[in-house]
Amino acid sequence: MKPDIARTTLKITAGSVTQFPRDNEPQIALVGRSNVGKSSLLNAVIGRKSLARVSSVPGKTVTVNFYEVDGCFYLVDLPGYGFAKGAREDKRRWSALTDAYFTAGGARIAAVIQLVDLKVGITADDEMMLDFLNSSGIRHFIVATKADKLSRTQAEAATERICSAPCAAGCDGIVQFSALKKQGVDAVIRLLFEALGK
Repeated sequence: MKPDIARTTLKITAGSVTQFPRDNEPQIALVGRSNVGKSSLLNAVIGRKSLARVSSVPGKTVTVNFYEVDGCFYLVDLPGYGFAKGAREDKRRWSALTDAYFTAGGARIAAVIQLVDLKVGITADDEMMLDFLNSSGIRHFIVATKADKLSRTQAEAATERICSAPCAAGCDGIVQFSALKKQGVDAVIRLLFEALGK
C-alpha cells in the first residue's frame, strides 16, 4: 500500500548532526541551489500551501528539515547552496550540515532529488553535487523547476541541455516542474514511490 503523501508533518528541524533522526525510515533528500524552489516543490507535492516555508530571501534555510510522510519515509530538505551574500560562517555551517548528512552514515538514503532551475541550467555548484552523487552511487533524479517561465519550445531545449551535460549522465530521470502550474507534480510523486519500491 502506498503512503498517503498528504499526511506529511515537519518532524525535525536539525541545526546539527546530533539532531538527525536515528530511526531506520528511508529518506529522500532534496538538494539544489538557494532559491531553486525546494520549499515550493515540497508544498506542491504534499498538496499543502505552507507546510514548507517559502522564503523571499535566498539562503535563509540554515537547517536540515525532515518531513515525515505517513509514518513511512522522510522527505529531507537540505540547505540551499551557492548563495553568495551569506556570511562566511553561515555558509561553512550549511556546507558542514549537508556534508554530514551524506557522510555521517546514519541516514538510509533511498534517493536524492536534484533541483535545477530550468531557465538557468546546471550551475557549477549543481555540477559539483551531481558529480558527488554519481561517484557515491546514490540513486538520483533531476527536477527542472520554474518551467512556467519558459515557452514549451524553450523548456524542451533547456531540458535537452541538462540531459546532455556529462554530470547528468548518472541520473535516473528528469522532470520538468512548475509549482505555480502544478506541472510535473504527479511525475515527482511517481519518482518518490519508485525510489521507495512502492
